[in-house]
Amino acid sequence: MKTTNRKPPKPSEAELEILHALWTMGPATVRQVHEQLSETKQAQYTTTLKQLQVMAEKGLVERDESERSHVYRAAVERQLVQRQMASHVLERVFGGSARGMLMEMLGAKRTTKKELAELRQILEDHEKAQKGDRR
Repeated sequence: MKTTNRKPPKPSEAELEILHALWTMGPATVRQVHEQLSETKQAQYTTTLKQLQVMAEKGLVERDESERSHVYRAAVERQLVQRQMASHVLERVFGGSARGMLMEMLGAKRTTKKELAELRQILEDHEKAQKGDRR
């Protein structure tokens, strides 16, 4: 995956679905991506092809043209896109309030004891890291 200093464009909903498919499957042909998407929604092959072509122009995916069937792979890392999308939601929906966002996320879906324990550990680790940054 390319790592550049510039931020990739924020993917649309349809582009996110394709990126999720590529992150899960790894490099894939248009047909493979289309079949993956067709498991959860109705989609036309030509629409998937056009979306992948546009995503390649935007730098969200890379295309290997060495074979007859072009192979696409994600050009952006999952974590980078997740962080970018979370920052966008944090600012636009929650006015920058991490507390507000976390409270709504916890209220939106039942959380298991294991998940809560993991969240506590993440918060503790984050707090320790921030204390280390202040030194």
